[in-house]
Amino acid sequence: GELHYLYSQRVNLGVVRSEENALWSFAPHDLSVIGLLLGERPRSVVCRGACYLQQGIEDVVFLNLHYPSGVMAQIQLSWLDPHKLRRMTVVGSRKMAVFDDGHPTDKIVIYDKGVSSRGAKQFNSYGEYLSIRDGDTVIPRLELGEPLGLEARHFIDRVLDRGIPASSAQQGLEVVQILEAAQQSM
Repeated sequence: GELHYLYSQRVNLGVVRSEENALWSFAPHDLSVIGLLLGERPRSVVCRGACYLQQGIEDVVFLNLHYPSGVMAQIQLSWLDPHKLRRMTVVGSRKMAVFDDGHPTDKIVIYDKGVSSRGAKQFNSYGEYLSIRDGDTVIPRLELGEPLGLEARHFIDRVLDRGIPASSAQQGLEVVQILEAAQQSM
């Protein structure tokens, strides 16, 4: 189906940085994934942050992105949070998916849920026009590996076969440009 919106949470009560804020520390990961999923650059970037622990260094950041396709994305970033979450939720017209990097085995869960139009030309209530679909939940079997090890292996393989890497220098530049726009917005 069509992708409607997505959001991610990358929060923790963890290492507090003194040389960078939560935006620059955490957002590159989620921005990379969103860029690969959508294949487009955001049309607008709005970012808000707050400095609760150190003056001038935002430890809590909310980043909102709007894309030309109409997709919206929100990224919540913090190292001042009681939960350790590395989660992304993707909401589409036919299905929804959650990637939870903190779960030991069930990293991806796909939900066959949504809202459908019944196609009635005349209706007296929303219930006559819209129906909620609540189908099966699927947890795909994945081969798990240590992320940095897999990334290093992929890099070595591309050097050896001179192939195109999953993430390019152009994608890295686009992530930095979005970060700069977010920092300016903040």
